[in-house]
Amino acid sequence: QVSPALRTPRLPVWLCSLWGRHSVLFGTDSRLLSDWKSERIFHLYFYSGQQEQTRTAHLTIDTHSHHWEEAQRGGPCSPGKSRPALEMAIRTKWAGATVSWNGTEPFF
Repeated sequence: QVSPALRTPRLPVWLCSLWGRHSVLFGTDSRLLSDWKSERIFHLYFYSGQQEQTRTAHLTIDTHSHHWEEAQRGGPCSPGKSRPALEMAIRTKWAGATVSWNGTEPFF
């Protein structure tokens, strides 16, 4: 029998398959499951279990930023540059969101 907590998670968790590798994207704020207002700026963590990842990546997601603000910062997601697969996966839930890797070099 499946535990009720597995059917209704207490924290947001997404299982990902990027480039044929399985990984997990998760948050530590339970409000992301029930309060849409918490989806303005929030933090997610990414773990792939791959050898090249030495620690869990801490990501900051901003769902109300604008593409021209990102272009001014000259970040890795500036127009004309390719975006990491993980960022594209995140944008399937939060279209147009910007993703800050907080000093970690994007590896997916």
